[in-house]
Amino acid sequence: MKRKTKVGLLGIVRKTIKNYQKGKEMNRFMKRTTIGSVMRGICYGFAALLFAASCANDDVAQDEKQKKDNIPAGTTVFTGTSQPDATTRTAILNHTKGTGASVNWNSTDKIWVKDDGGNWQQSTTTTIPSSANPSFAKFALSGTYTGASHDILYTNKAVTGTQTQVEIKAVQTQVNPNNFDHAGESGDFGIATATKSDNNYVFTLSHKASYLCFIPRTNNEYVKRSKLIKVEIMSDDEIAGTYNIAANGALTLASGGSKTITVTTGSGFAIDNAADDMSKNATYAVVAPGTHKFRIRYWLRNTTDNPDGPIEGTVSKIVTLNCTAGLIHDITANLDPHDYDGTRYYMWDAQKNYWYDHEWNSVNPWQPVLKGNMNVNYAQNHSDLRYYNENYPGSGISNPAIHTPFTDLPNANEMSWYCMYGAPHRDNDELWSLMGHIYKGGMWFKKKSVLKAEGHYNTQKSADGITDLRTIKKFYDKTPSESLPAVTDINNYFYLPNLGLYRYGQFFIAAWGGGFYWSSSADPESGDNAYRLQFNNHGDGVAVDIYDRDGGLFAQPFSDFGDN
Repeated sequence: MKRKTKVGLLGIVRKTIKNYQKGKEMNRFMKRTTIGSVMRGICYGFAALLFAASCANDDVAQDEKQKKDNIPAGTTVFTGTSQPDATTRTAILNHTKGTGASVNWNSTDKIWVKDDGGNWQQSTTTTIPSSANPSFAKFALSGTYTGASHDILYTNKAVTGTQTQVEIKAVQTQVNPNNFDHAGESGDFGIATATKSDNNYVFTLSHKASYLCFIPRTNNEYVKRSKLIKVEIMSDDEIAGTYNIAANGALTLASGGSKTITVTTGSGFAIDNAADDMSKNATYAVVAPGTHKFRIRYWLRNTTDNPDGPIEGTVSKIVTLNCTAGLIHDITANLDPHDYDGTRYYMWDAQKNYWYDHEWNSVNPWQPVLKGNMNVNYAQNHSDLRYYNENYPGSGISNPAIHTPFTDLPNANEMSWYCMYGAPHRDNDELWSLMGHIYKGGMWFKKKSVLKAEGHYNTQKSADGITDLRTIKKFYDKTPSESLPAVTDINNYFYLPNLGLYRYGQFFIAAWGGGFYWSSSADPESGDNAYRLQFNNHGDGVAVDIYDRDGGLFAQPFSDFGDN
């Protein structure tokens, strides 16, 4: 009889292993696999094994087994396998882009079980029977458990009453790339129903948070010499806070709601890969399930390429995602910052750019590329095609530009609408490159199409609805918002960077400069000046005013910056 039972158990083990291997092969082809689903077959086999073995075990044998596993006598054992989880709690391991992950218990993990009286009890002892298979753990609980089944909860919040909760953290920390050990601490949670098996219970945890995996890459040499120091996830709705957990695992925000989650990355992850490489920089976050529109800001630190020393800034991406409970959602991103054309600096309405035929990337460059550097070979008189248009028809007479690219620029009236009704938002963090160096900072403005739809755009009249700046001199200024445009609004805006200017052959940029953009309109009261749009990265406002025509300001249609 004993020999027959032994053969039967061996068969069960073999069958379990075979089923597990089949399930593992299938999971290789699943693109969005529920985390830890590869462990389910083992769990079911383990439960079956316990059931088959129960006929051969008596109470004495059970007590001896509990002692062997360091389980306190008199407790009830709940044996569980975990689906998706992490950090100081279960560890999410071996995630591959487009697939699920394996999940291991940690000896510090605790579960909550609803006892016969309907009260939540926390486990006292956690035992992992096999170091080779930490996906299974035994949890010992005091109390009375006689039902055919009992509710299970895994959370980072203590249960103090009948309402169970979880806290999805607004600040999460990941020490190493492609390591999701912080999931449990950051807000992972799960539910299960434990079913009776002999004198104890078995369960499979179903995780109900959602998980993001950021996998950045770049072809940009400046970025390759940088470190990814954090990922900032900004949503159009709350994605973090303390949530009430319903019986089915659904969440309802209870308190402390946040629309932003920041994952810091210790000393920083490498970002020198041109193709996806999770081992270098895969970064994970726990978020509340739901459909969210994200602004994802990848924060980079570069210590070599900025003339002013180390620089920290962002490369931002907009992503709309249905964050399904229990799934890891992969987000890949090319972190190449926008590179702007250093040949676009002009004196007002000049026929050629400020450094024509001697641009920074030419065979014989004169153009300074570093802050404060200068070259005296700028245009000195009208015999040079780089010199400004000196035409002045008289006071109060419109004097528009006549040369490309100036004829395609906004006139002074149009620029006043961007200034006063374009809802400017300062952004001192967005990274961009110019002439072989990396910089940051600029201003967001509403697009022309949005201004027109709102009735705030006119080529013939300025923002007061009365004055034509082409014939009557007037200035406008506006205090910008110091926050970014709302994620839901971002498609209504375009971005102008702080590209600086040239003055008497000297380059003013970064801390010495801001954004300076020529209009197509001359000053109606002088032959020396023309209108411009200007702003800086210090705290001053946005303004439409005049500047000396011999200044080397940026001359490029706003449509090239995303305006439409």
